[in-house]
Amino acid sequence: MTLKQIIENNDTTKGIVFDLCIQGMIILSLISFSIDTIPDLSANTKIILRYIEVATVLIFTIEYILRVFVADRKLGFIFSFYGMVDLAAFLPFYLCTGIDLRSIRAVRMLRLIRILKLIRYNKAIQRFHRAFMIAREEIVLFLFASCILLFFAAVGIYYFENQAQPDHFTSVFHSLWWAVATLTTVGYGDIYPITTGGKIFTFFVLMIGLGVVSVPAGLIASALSQARMEEKQSQLT
Repeated sequence: MTLKQIIENNDTTKGIVFDLCIQGMIILSLISFSIDTIPDLSANTKIILRYIEVATVLIFTIEYILRVFVADRKLGFIFSFYGMVDLAAFLPFYLCTGIDLRSIRAVRMLRLIRILKLIRYNKAIQRFHRAFMIAREEIVLFLFASCILLFFAAVGIYYFENQAQPDHFTSVFHSLWWAVATLTTVGYGDIYPITTGGKIFTFFVLMIGLGVVSVPAGLIASALSQARMEEKQSQLT
């Protein structure tokens, strides 16, 4: 069995072991990152977390180099989605090491990108990605329509409530927060209409919001069913 088969194919014993090891390192890295945010950690704990960070980064670096080495189109892999995610999983560590600038520490937040590496090893997530690609045109159209609805909702509530609540609905841009909270049916209650026209308008916006929330769920569910059928057909052929 070649190195390429072990790294790129997860239908063999060695390939499964390799995938499980990388998944374990990803989870370990995310857990250590979370623990590192706890205040007043002991010095020993910080040292252990540092060792875990170095070890996981080295493993991710070696994995990335191996994947580039076995790739048929090396530049294609480097600039692919998975290639960029794999690179971003360890690159922030090297950027921050030895640099004393406080601003560069914000780059370490990119360590959270490591969770995206799990996409490579999960067939269900890959199926979700395939479903997104199937329904991408409908989703883009839905997002565009949602932005238009948000704008109209902000304009409408502004005209109804501006004179009654000039502090809260100062402009259309200030009204966008209310439009987002209402159209998504979250309704924080920090800003709400007090005029009769504003309340009636809010009722219609809420009714529209219920439909807006259900549309993407239906699109994705339908696309997932199609992706599952395509996966089964590919397995039969």
